[in-house]
Amino acid sequence: MTSKALVGTPSDTSIDEDTDCRDMRKSIRKARPVSTLFFSYSHADEDLRDQLEMHLSALKRQGLISSWHDRRITAGSEFAAQIDQHLDAADLILLLISPNFIASEYCYDLEMTQAMERHRNGEARVIPVILRPCDWHDLPFGRLQAVPKDGKAIKTWPDIDEAFLDVVRAIKTALQSVRVDATAVLATAAIPEAPFSATPVIRSSNLRIRKKFTDFDKDRFRHEGFEYIAKFFEGSLLELVTRNPNLDQTFRRIDANQFSAAVYLDGDKVCQGSASISGGVMGSNSIEYAMTDDARFGGMNEAVSVKADDQMLYFEALGMQSYGRQKEKLTLQGAAEFFWGLFIQPLQP
Repeated sequence: MTSKALVGTPSDTSIDEDTDCRDMRKSIRKARPVSTLFFSYSHADEDLRDQLEMHLSALKRQGLISSWHDRRITAGSEFAAQIDQHLDAADLILLLISPNFIASEYCYDLEMTQAMERHRNGEARVIPVILRPCDWHDLPFGRLQAVPKDGKAIKTWPDIDEAFLDVVRAIKTALQSVRVDATAVLATAAIPEAPFSATPVIRSSNLRIRKKFTDFDKDRFRHEGFEYIAKFFEGSLLELVTRNPNLDQTFRRIDANQFSAAVYLDGDKVCQGSASISGGVMGSNSIEYAMTDDARFGGMNEAVSVKADDQMLYFEALGMQSYGRQKEKLTLQGAAEFFWGLFIQPLQP
């Protein structure tokens, strides 16, 4: 794709300059020993992009990749031209897919279109990274192998770190197909600036800062988690008895803060459990689980608590039923799967 003109009507001189820039970028791609990676994403998903870039740190430290995204555009630079140049020079292009990405005219109509053109021409490898659930299979990139495994959205994995690790492994495999000529090493892999753009500054790529999560954020995350777990149990119970005619089930939503569930095998109760966010034994920062469907029990056998690192909120299991299993950063689905595993255990080997 031809670089975007910055000012005025294109002249013969500007066409020559565009051609020279394109030729120079191709020379850089052939000579550099490091594969360049371009993030195409919606700013609404910036937190997930930051986490993915953090997980790519090992590949950067090994000198296998360098990465670029639009937050690295310096003040005074032409925004569209910078994106166009870096996208046109990248070896690997990550499309970070979400409802926001698909809805964004810039991401979808411009960046994705240019990326797919370079992929078809064999000039770059495009990898769709599914961040959040959305209808993407029938879109132009839907025929490509998406990551994580089976195109399962990162936000739906029980352990989000495992999801990012799966993405990193796929990128590492893709790097093997990217041709890198290590015999001609340039002193720098910097992409030439478009005409009239500001001179780039030398700076660190380590610009990620700690995010602060308020009590409101944590309370909202806990309530969202409880609602997800309740719906997860209700849907799972319906599917369970549909597949097993000798089973019956009950699901009771006691109030906004508590539900109970039970499964009967040939009329005999074999599984029972309840969850609550009423602030009982573990306090107001947890969702508690009891292995009984009796709301009068008042106790708990396990719990997940809201935790935060410098980038995200997550759940962490108390570990009463884990028997020393390593702590994991659980998503909403991860917490639901954790409680469901305790609930259905009597029916499984």
